[in-house]
Amino acid sequence: MKRVIAVVSFLALIALSPARAVLPDEVMADPAKEARARVLSRELRCMVCQNQSIDDSEAPLARDLRLLVRERIATGDSDAQVLDFLVARYGQFVLLKPRFERQTLLLWLLPPLVLIGGGLALWVYAGRRNKDDEATRALTTEEETRLAALLSSETPAQEAPGGAAPNSAPFPSQVRNANL
Repeated sequence: MKRVIAVVSFLALIALSPARAVLPDEVMADPAKEARARVLSRELRCMVCQNQSIDDSEAPLARDLRLLVRERIATGDSDAQVLDFLVARYGQFVLLKPRFERQTLLLWLLPPLVLIGGGLALWVYAGRRNKDDEATRALTTEEETRLAALLSSETPAQEAPGGAAPNSAPFPSQVRNANL
């Protein structure tokens, strides 16, 4: 039983671990440089898949970009230099998280502005709705005097013989029973 649990746990661990497309022939000999290459690969967009990093993509272009990143690291480039080289070659689109620059200002500021604008619109709508409700709930002086007159002239209904009020119509079941 323990063996079955161990095998199932191992298979679940493999199934839940993120799939990496890095092939063994791409891995650098130096573990520190390989770790840097992996970090950079997770920041770069696959130009074919577009919503995957090149670390996750199996596209041939992603493989070429992974090799290019490792080549630049092997020549001694810093992380910033590698990213700058790829941005100069492919544009800002190659970055999964674009830089905060003048060209990307709308991309970074539009979501918070839309959120703030929506909150303000809801606040204004709620304020107007409350004001309209208060205006419709308040009675005019004419309505108040009429209501007072109606309430003062009301008298309790007198019971007629048979348990029904004098001006009330019989229930359908009473009519049916009377016809039998």
